[in-house]
Amino acid sequence: MRIGHGYDVHRLTEGRKLIMGGVEIPYSKGLDGHSDADVLVHALMDALLGALALGDIGQHFPDTDPEYKGADSLKLLDKVCEMVDDSDYVFSNADMTICCQAPKLAPYIMQMRSNIAETMGCDIGQISIKATTEERLGFTGEGLGISATAVVLLEEV
Repeated sequence: MRIGHGYDVHRLTEGRKLIMGGVEIPYSKGLDGHSDADVLVHALMDALLGALALGDIGQHFPDTDPEYKGADSLKLLDKVCEMVDDSDYVFSNADMTICCQAPKLAPYIMQMRSNIAETMGCDIGQISIKATTEERLGFTGEGLGISATAVVLLEEV
């Protein structure tokens, strides 16, 4: 088996949509980034790439490439899943955590899980997503940004 860990962070800014797990969440700010800045999916992609020892999303989808400007991160996740499919491993499960003070994410987590499971071609039971605040501490607690972590397990075919 192979384990991968991913971490991503994006600054909150005016004039952008807030998208996490492929869900557009109503909020006064969105995440700043070259693509749609889906911090959750970015952490998941990094975890998958890490488990395969294939680097990180910056190597595969550089922010200097205009092809990825405004890209839908679920479509990028689909490309990473093709890399998993081309390996000697199969996806077992993912456990992810989003850290943000606001907005409250509980109403959106089931749809995030569904979007990711559908993109990955797996059962929703293989996708775990949790959200937490940091009790107003640090950049996430101050509402300056949102971070996410992901851990994945791949099993040898």
